[in-house]
Amino acid sequence: FFFDFKNKNFVNKKNDHFSSQSNISLKKQRSRSIFSTFFCCFRNYNVEPPVTNTSSTPPPVEENGSPPKPPAKYLLPETTTTDYGKKCVVIDLDETLVHSSFKPISNADFIVPVEIDGTVHQVYVLKRPHVDEFLQKMGELFECVLFTASLAKYADPVADLLDQWGVFRARLFRESCVFHRGNYVKDLSRLGRELNNVIIVDNSPASYIFHPENAVPVQSWFDDMNDTELLDLLPFFEGLSKEEEVYGVLQNFRSR
Repeated sequence: FFFDFKNKNFVNKKNDHFSSQSNISLKKQRSRSIFSTFFCCFRNYNVEPPVTNTSSTPPPVEENGSPPKPPAKYLLPETTTTDYGKKCVVIDLDETLVHSSFKPISNADFIVPVEIDGTVHQVYVLKRPHVDEFLQKMGELFECVLFTASLAKYADPVADLLDQWGVFRARLFRESCVFHRGNYVKDLSRLGRELNNVIIVDNSPASYIFHPENAVPVQSWFDDMNDTELLDLLPFFEGLSKEEEVYGVLQNFRSR
């Protein structure tokens, strides 16, 4: 998540003496409710249940404590001729490729208007260093899918600006997640791809809790312009693209 949520603190500490404890709690509750409606999650990856008036198709909910069965209709269309034989890489958006904030950022790469409760707010978006090079190379090697727990009204325009090369063959948003034990989970079995050739790149372990063996974890990114993680991952992905299946390679990667 974003909006300076590293400590989940919406209060200006310099002005604490002007607010009572009850006002601080109310401000936190109101801010969390508004922002979690549109964006993926807080730092500890816990999110609020879906708000019924923001999406006509709420995420499916797990039942009896176990993940839901794969749907009759999968989330992705059939593989195109161009991507035939390529592995499928599911890539997260917030804190993986970009960081966004309602607070003005002087060096923002994009400013995206988002409507909340009838009011248009400006969202300031920073691109993670080397994200352009990362996306272009990944698009050459894999069938790439954007999968975010944020709502489409925010994430879709950000993806339009971010992906200038048409790397993402599909875009999946919150309604494609499964709401499981307080988290929006990206259930890879619902994609319609062979799981032994699917990889998920995400900063949130809760996002891939159903399929941790398919994950390439990345550090959450906020504003460190010296970060090189995306660039450093490219040699690994080049090698992975040539493997017959992903599990053994990913296990070795995570163990390091």
